[in-house]
Amino acid sequence: MRILVVEDENSIAQFVSQGLREADFVVDVARNGRDGLEFALSAEYDVIVLDVMLPIMDGLTLLKELRKKGHTTPVLLLTARDEVEDRVAGLDAGADDYLTKPFAFPELLARLRALLRRPPIQAGTVLRLADLEMDTIKREIRRSGQLIELSQREYTLLNYLFRHPGQVLTRTQIAEHIWNFDFVNDSNVVDVYIGYLRRKIDRGFSPPLLHTVRGVGYRLSAENEHD
Repeated sequence: MRILVVEDENSIAQFVSQGLREADFVVDVARNGRDGLEFALSAEYDVIVLDVMLPIMDGLTLLKELRKKGHTTPVLLLTARDEVEDRVAGLDAGADDYLTKPFAFPELLARLRALLRRPPIQAGTVLRLADLEMDTIKREIRRSGQLIELSQREYTLLNYLFRHPGQVLTRTQIAEHIWNFDFVNDSNVVDVYIGYLRRKIDRGFSPPLLHTVRGVGYRLSAENEHD
């Protein structure tokens, strides 16, 4: 899962981003509202952690701009303000949840997981394609009822493909979502992990579900295709 943290206080930004990475999330950090808006519009995030008081552009303005442009990415607001009217203003601007500073990281993590259980592209907690199932609560993968063990990175990759069924995703799209903006474009890491995943979810099963679209990228589909 890929998360954008927009926070100008260095200590909080480092604390949150480090904790999320240790919890196996991919994290990008922006230190002001203008950069945060640019990040949010240029990449696909599963959730955004957004401070309200930001330099250049405040968090509520950023949030309103995102919603105005039709972005439905879940947003968790962080703020030092605890007045009712402040919470109402944030929720009315399009926030999905609200957390007051100072906060305990386990609570932040729990709130983010709650937001992530409401996927924007494919609703429900169990994603299905043909005989392949992904239970996003139990974090279990099964094909034809057989349990398949995946690494954290393989699970994240399959989750991303599952949320775009039938859609061709380029190597760059996959890399930026799974490995963030630090990814080196000439690396073959995407192909390597696609190979790992294909061996686990397709080998010994029929039909193949993970397809290569030569010169473009990859597609998760139940339709028969020639790689």
